[in-house]
Amino acid sequence: MDGARTPSALGYGFPAEWEPHRATWLAWPHNRETWPGRFERIPAVWAELVRTLARFEPVEILAGGPAVMDEARSMVGHLSGVRLHDIPTNDAWIRDYGPSFLRPRALVDWQYNAWGDKYLPYDLDNDVPGRIAARTGCRRFAGTIVLEGGAVDSNGQGTLLAAEHCLLDPRRNPGVSRVEVERQLAAMLGACKVLWLQARIAGDDTDGHVDQYARFVGPSAVVVAVEEDPRDVNHGPLEAARQRLAEMSDQNGRPLEVIPLPMPQPMFWQGQRLPASYTNFYVANGVVVVPQFDDPADRRALEILARLFPKREVIGLPARDLVVGLGAYHCITQQEPAEGTP
Repeated sequence: MDGARTPSALGYGFPAEWEPHRATWLAWPHNRETWPGRFERIPAVWAELVRTLARFEPVEILAGGPAVMDEARSMVGHLSGVRLHDIPTNDAWIRDYGPSFLRPRALVDWQYNAWGDKYLPYDLDNDVPGRIAARTGCRRFAGTIVLEGGAVDSNGQGTLLAAEHCLLDPRRNPGVSRVEVERQLAAMLGACKVLWLQARIAGDDTDGHVDQYARFVGPSAVVVAVEEDPRDVNHGPLEAARQRLAEMSDQNGRPLEVIPLPMPQPMFWQGQRLPASYTNFYVANGVVVVPQFDDPADRRALEILARLFPKREVIGLPARDLVVGLGAYHCITQQEPAEGTP
């Protein structure tokens, strides 16, 4: 890697999610195996999300192939600010295989292998960042490691939360050291400090993506999922993550403000525990989309996030069907920042 020509050296930046967007990118769902026994309900979930986001910013949707394109066009193609792209995908989790968009007008094309070769095929998904670069004219930088978007979270000022069990997983990055991963994060995303976390909530097939339990909500503020029932399997790992974050600081040495966010009651589908979590919210221009699980904690999560994002409309959208696919709204979105300046 030529350090003189990395995004960081050239002045590109990796903004926080709450900074201004040019657009949100989605991939229209079509893989029936991802939502066993629930797929028929999923396109309507996407349509409601698109209608919500389109009120605040443009929405770009990958809808490759005639059947996928026809359905997406019929359900959301008429909405102002929505654009459909004939770019094929294997699945809909664009947070993980999509690019890390930089400012201004660039992206990082990481390697992707479906969370350690868990789900085949994934060749179309791995090609998505390059296709988006070609379609949009964004400058493309190639990352040499496997990195899924849900495995990192940025405060926009050089500090990243990072999932240790994902980025250092031998099924993803065999033989790659922590030092090399941090070097890539510094070169590609401008990370000057990496806060390594190790938790994993029950049912999470990603091996511990941080967006399932910890998210930046300000330059030195983090929400962390808290399981209040000591008998629940999530209680110990989430408490350990909370304590670890409480001992951490940002790039300037300021201690993190750690804000607890409740967990919903356990959810199951076909005998499998689902990774339901309110930290899988998505922040767009003027709005925060928060998963709702028909749970008593739904309202508490909305109220907490409304206090943390007072200038945005905080909207809860149904996610009981969505989480059958083992993800929620953050997993199916990818932000493209407004151009700005480096």
